[in-house]
Amino acid sequence: MWRRRPRLRYFPHGTSRVLAFATSTGVQKIEAAEWHVLPSNLGREATVRILFIGDIFGRPGRTIVQERLSELVKEHRIDLIIANGENSAAGFGITPALAEELFDLGVEVITTGNHVWDKREIMEYFQMSNGNPHSPARRLLRPANYPPGMPGTGLYQGKKGDVPYAVMNLQGRVFMAPIDDPFRLADQLLKEVTAKIILVDMHAEATSEKMSMGWYLDGRVTAMVGTHTHIPTADERVLPKGTAYITDVGMTGPYDSVIGVKKEMIMERFLTSMPTRFEPATGDVRLCAVVIDCDEATGRARSIERLMVQ
Repeated sequence: MWRRRPRLRYFPHGTSRVLAFATSTGVQKIEAAEWHVLPSNLGREATVRILFIGDIFGRPGRTIVQERLSELVKEHRIDLIIANGENSAAGFGITPALAEELFDLGVEVITTGNHVWDKREIMEYFQMSNGNPHSPARRLLRPANYPPGMPGTGLYQGKKGDVPYAVMNLQGRVFMAPIDDPFRLADQLLKEVTAKIILVDMHAEATSEKMSMGWYLDGRVTAMVGTHTHIPTADERVLPKGTAYITDVGMTGPYDSVIGVKKEMIMERFLTSMPTRFEPATGDVRLCAVVIDCDEATGRARSIERLMVQ
């Protein structure tokens, strides 16, 4: 004589899949079973899925985000959207109106980089938070390691539903402006953060500097994603202590170009060394992003997936 042990399986329930178990006893073939519906996350940690969109370049980049974002959110079950928007205004800087446009699409936090000051009106926008820590002006970040006293801030702490999260924006110094040390500033800012889920956008030129920051922050942040070069790298992975890493997410914009600019203009610059006015390209537009799946309770990343959508 034997007793059949309950087995856990997934079964359809309405429009979703739920976990259920069957109970029965006896030595004969089971004719019927009683199914008890359980919560779909039974025995599993709650997860948060983050979509980070790489440098949005000009109107082509903004347009593909507008056209494809809702589809990506649904397909990848996204909970939180963050985007780098420093090139949103014709490839150079971002304006208050364009920041608001991205917020209206569902982007929660916008990071930037060395082009953040290209549109001077953004400086006034940074001052418009009026003490509201969650206003749109407060959710537009600039690199935190600019000298003290600059408009804006490089750290945002908020909540998505009941889940606290933080976004930190840093800028590298190799082959870039010699601003403050991003490594030691990251240490200081992390002391202020109470959330477990922390995403860092490291806007930097040198691969070595971004990789070093990834290793430096491993186990202390959920994800360290690189931006700035506009070229997506194929090195996405979860580091040993639980930090998702990629050297560069890539550009969301026109790829029939040289990093977003009309290729003829860039080639002319290399051939003649003469100053040239750069204009955004328009062809072969792609959206580059990563999806990070992390544990809500610990902030540790489980996976990182690279996306390129045409």
